[in-house]
Amino acid sequence: MSKKIIDIFNHYLPPAYYDKITELGGSAHMLARARNMPAMSDINYRLNLMKRFEGYCQIPCIVSPNVEQVVAPEHTSGLARFANEEFRRLCDTYPELFPSFVAVLPLDNMEKAAAEARYAVKELGAAGVQIFTNLKGAPIDTPDFYYFYEQLAKLDTALWVHPIRTVNDPYYKNEQHSKYELWFTLMWPIETGMAVGRLVYSGLFQKFPDLKVIIHHGGGILPMLEGRLENGLKLYSTRTASNMQHLVESPIKEKCHIDEFRKFYADTATFGSRAAIECSLNFYGIEHMVFASDMPFDPEDGSGYIRMGIQDVNNMNISDEDKEKIFWKNAAGILKLKV
Repeated sequence: MSKKIIDIFNHYLPPAYYDKITELGGSAHMLARARNMPAMSDINYRLNLMKRFEGYCQIPCIVSPNVEQVVAPEHTSGLARFANEEFRRLCDTYPELFPSFVAVLPLDNMEKAAAEARYAVKELGAAGVQIFTNLKGAPIDTPDFYYFYEQLAKLDTALWVHPIRTVNDPYYKNEQHSKYELWFTLMWPIETGMAVGRLVYSGLFQKFPDLKVIIHHGGGILPMLEGRLENGLKLYSTRTASNMQHLVESPIKEKCHIDEFRKFYADTATFGSRAAIECSLNFYGIEHMVFASDMPFDPEDGSGYIRMGIQDVNNMNISDEDKEKIFWKNAAGILKLKV
């Protein structure tokens, strides 16, 4: 077993941040749910849990929904700054357990987001920043987002992409709400695939080839689509009528586009499915896999997905060196961590 583990995608809700949202008149069911989870907001509970796992540390990020979804626009920048400074205090207090953090951004405005990214990375030492797979239903490959990606490329920092979709985003157009929590179980993996596809075909890596983008939950649905991406897309654009070819125009010119999808980094947060991790590893390759737990959203009050994830990687039929890459070496390289 590895003596060092960097959990690159997990969630924390600083109690003071939750109180600040309440003070500003904001609220959300998911935030209230998170506040009542001991591993999410009780730091002593969380520390005791983390110490069960030898060599284990976290790069925490905020729990969703993001700031622009819970407070008015005039408060988003201040609330993001407040959260990031809370994360910095956490890292300063427990540097061995939290060597860095993922910055919160006010995503209602990309200039505001870029400004906070600069402050969080340069002044607070954030390892990178988090965005979501859509912004109030809009895709993340718009010109405003590309301005933001340019600023991230200049900062030479990492980008975390988290899926987002709620009960208020039904798949079927004749429904007002999504049933059976399928907005989470099925649509989040699809959300991830859609967001990645939009970034690929809009030319993200042609414009910013060195940008490090980390996608959650093993890369969502993408590893299961290897055949469609490698062979089905050799017929790219032929399914689109001649008068609608503008819909398939892209900086990606080759008929085989799968390598563009493999430029992302995927984590191991697959809720205890070793088969899913192995599928992701087969798709992305060992150099693009990082360990993550999605803590504390497990049925064991915070430790379950950490334990399952460690067990799943240790039980994989790969070399000890490759396990080390997944557990910490890849993350340390991507995030430029001295661990």
